[in-house]
Amino acid sequence: MSTWDLLQVDFVQHALWAALLLGIVSGAVAPLIVMRKMSFAAHATGELALMGASAALLLGISVTLGAVLGAILASVVLALLGMREQDATTGVVLAFGMGLSVLFIYLYPGRTSEAYALLTGQIVGVSGASLGILALITVIVVAVIAVLWRPLLFATADPVLAAASGVKVKLLAAVFAVIIGVVASQGVQVVGALLLLALLITPGAAAVKVTANPLAAVGLSALFAVVSAAGGLVLSLGPGLPVSPFVTTISFVIYLVCRAIAWQRGRRMSRDAGAGAGELAPEFTEAEPGAGAHHH
Repeated sequence: MSTWDLLQVDFVQHALWAALLLGIVSGAVAPLIVMRKMSFAAHATGELALMGASAALLLGISVTLGAVLGAILASVVLALLGMREQDATTGVVLAFGMGLSVLFIYLYPGRTSEAYALLTGQIVGVSGASLGILALITVIVVAVIAVLWRPLLFATADPVLAAASGVKVKLLAAVFAVIIGVVASQGVQVVGALLLLALLITPGAAAVKVTANPLAAVGLSALFAVVSAAGGLVLSLGPGLPVSPFVTTISFVIYLVCRAIAWQRGRRMSRDAGAGAGELAPEFTEAEPGAGAHHH
């Protein structure tokens, strides 16, 4: 079957909608994660969402519920323990969560492919119910980000001044951590724990390279995430290969292009600054011969 024929199939259309929704919701939070220097914490949250999902799989309960509970638990633990030593605490929690995930996946008596899908994703196996949950979560997360946008951005840019101005910085940090957890829980089920960063971090990192406007960064990040997720899915259909390598490759290429644009822009600004300084040089070079003649 051709790619066009496959795009007419119900489960492929479900997967495409899932890719679009996940791209939007992850793109909305990605720039803030990057600006708040929470990339490592977001990675750890994804791994603990995997822990919750694998525990749910082992116990025979809803994997979606397990992933959400695991991710929220991770968010709360990181918020409580990681106030001063964020990197070290994140590393400790990440290692613990990964260890439990390995144990739960090993003990799972069912098909190996179901446990493996938690690592690499099962975007082509997204059900209508899962799609509905993802759509609801996307609407809620985008709405919460919109409502909290100004204080969240203030607390991100200058937490000390924000706290002095009456902004509840710690509460905002906890709420944002829970948002990351909820988004990560959905990402683990769609693209897998190993590839979550391709949508949760890379689009935001690319966006902040090409714009200093936070709102523009959110828009670009969502666009980059959607292109990566949906584009990766479509490209994988023809050859019948896993979706994940295509998603990560597109995401990485977008990041490299944005870095190149930022580098070129920086060079041009440096050249313009040098040219501006050079305009003064002729006056000094003309003054020097006159000064020399005066001495003679």
